[in-house]
Amino acid sequence: MKKIVGLILSVLTISTYAQTKQDKVVLVIHGGAGTILKKNMTPEKEKAYRDALAESLTKGYEVIKQGGESENAVIEAIKVMENSPLFNAGKGAVFTHEGKNELDASLMIGNTMQAGAVAGVTTIKNPILAAKAVLQNSAHVMMVGKGAEEFAQTQGLEIVDPSYFKTEERWNSLQKVLEKDKEKMELDHDAKTQAYVPFNFVDEKFGTVGAVALDNKGHISAGTSTGGMTNKRFGRVGDSPIIGAGTYANSEVGVSSTGWGEYFIKAVAAYDVAALMNYKKLSSKKAGEEVIKKIGDLGGDGGMIILDKNGQASFPFNTAGMYRGSITQSGKITIEIYQ
Repeated sequence: MKKIVGLILSVLTISTYAQTKQDKVVLVIHGGAGTILKKNMTPEKEKAYRDALAESLTKGYEVIKQGGESENAVIEAIKVMENSPLFNAGKGAVFTHEGKNELDASLMIGNTMQAGAVAGVTTIKNPILAAKAVLQNSAHVMMVGKGAEEFAQTQGLEIVDPSYFKTEERWNSLQKVLEKDKEKMELDHDAKTQAYVPFNFVDEKFGTVGAVALDNKGHISAGTSTGGMTNKRFGRVGDSPIIGAGTYANSEVGVSSTGWGEYFIKAVAAYDVAALMNYKKLSSKKAGEEVIKKIGDLGGDGGMIILDKNGQASFPFNTAGMYRGSITQSGKITIEIYQ
């Protein structure tokens, strides 16, 4: 009898140890999805991306390790990528048809369901901070353009000259697309059609950035930031600043999307993950896979990062690659790029 009791106690001890020692994921990030192939990547460039993703994870993790809130971990992680010319957000934003950089961002706190977003801004150095300001200090969820910039100034956010966002690589990408536009228009003699062609080029790489964090209180937050799509026109806005499409968080899960924004809007992609978990009782991983399949069936592509309340992370995408990474409670970093 004593041996049986001892065995039971031993099993219970091992089980409890396994539960307490589970090294759950506390922060996930992405730096865009698209045609990212190893054959097109130099070792130096790949290292630069991996270093930037590692820095992003480290900055966000420091907030969580010190007992900070999940939304602040998300912000610190995203700021690193907004300040890097490698990603299509902040400093590395792509250009519109008119040769401008128009930036979008959003933030959502799961346990309170608070959300904030900005779209079409051109002078706010870190749009994710503007999204936080809208969330915390206004009665609104989304602000756009000049109004959002005026609000950001009242909040003491750093305002920069639009030239700050210009990088040669993004500028050259626009010129290539404009040349393609010109060739197409020379073949198309319908003036009305020419005037309303929004773009006839699809980016090979979507460099939108995002993060989802799980803090020590079990609260989840998600955020996304982007420069949109190369050669976008007429004030086009994608999914990134739209709550429920590009970003969503509740008490169960957080999601940030990247890809062809029009399709993520149509699919209400980020919210759909949470809905499938709630109504169909799918795991966060299965829910994400189902949503990305829907995106593909509609004709779109991209990916998302998902983190649930149990510290389970998943990274579904239907492109050749997606810059992505995670860090666990113990500080273990994992970074991946290719399919």
